[in-house]
Amino acid sequence: MVREELVVRLNDREYKNWLKAGRCLLILKDGLHPFITQHARAFHGDLLNQNSLLRKPCETALCKPRGNQLSSACRACAQWQAVILRHRRQPEATLNWDNCSPPNWRTDHWELAKVIRFRNELMHSCELRVEDEWMRHYQTSVRKLVRQLGHIPHMATAGKQIEEMLSVDLSICVSGLDRMDSAALEEVESDSVSQWETSADLISQWEAELLQERLQELLQAADDDAKTQDTQQLKRLGGFLQANRDLGERFSLELKAINQLEARG
Repeated sequence: MVREELVVRLNDREYKNWLKAGRCLLILKDGLHPFITQHARAFHGDLLNQNSLLRKPCETALCKPRGNQLSSACRACAQWQAVILRHRRQPEATLNWDNCSPPNWRTDHWELAKVIRFRNELMHSCELRVEDEWMRHYQTSVRKLVRQLGHIPHMATAGKQIEEMLSVDLSICVSGLDRMDSAALEEVESDSVSQWETSADLISQWEAELLQERLQELLQAADDDAKTQDTQQLKRLGGFLQANRDLGERFSLELKAINQLEARG
């Protein structure tokens, strides 16, 4: 039976927006991964072949953005920064330097590709909630991207799955069975009951995947550099997990790690 905590979360419209948007990003990532991997690796290799200065390692191994600014990079990382800026297709758009690890630009083609605005706004939402206006802008951007990349294998399937996710009412999927009493359940065909339970299990799995990614990101950031912002976000996320019994049980190990970091601080 569906736990009532999940039903309550999915009756919060802005939390449901957060969950649906996050799930769409994961679908998009799966559809694009083979294509982007191939082209990112080729682009990275071309840059290294064209500019020998890019082959030099970071001089300090400590270059990192401050907020969303990268203003004190060593000469090697500054060279990479200049190359990235020269290859921008939308000069007016914001580059998310805070999503990058400059010392890894030389060796990791994925680090070169990490400038993702919507992903950052979504995952960095302290309350795990996004407003309807943000969601409308997000839907427009995702649909436009899917259309533009329609020639890529797997994107037709990804686009269909994204449309289904954007249109489905997750709270109905979960709470439909939960509202039935035991007598009513006996009258429902077993296949129908199984379908509802599967839907609830899937939604719970999607939710867990997004929360796991955010937890790992915050725990690593807090362990590497105990910045006030990361620590506060981690504390808020821990409070959210503890307030929901099902999530507290699922992420018990992560909660222990959060408590240990707080005790250390």
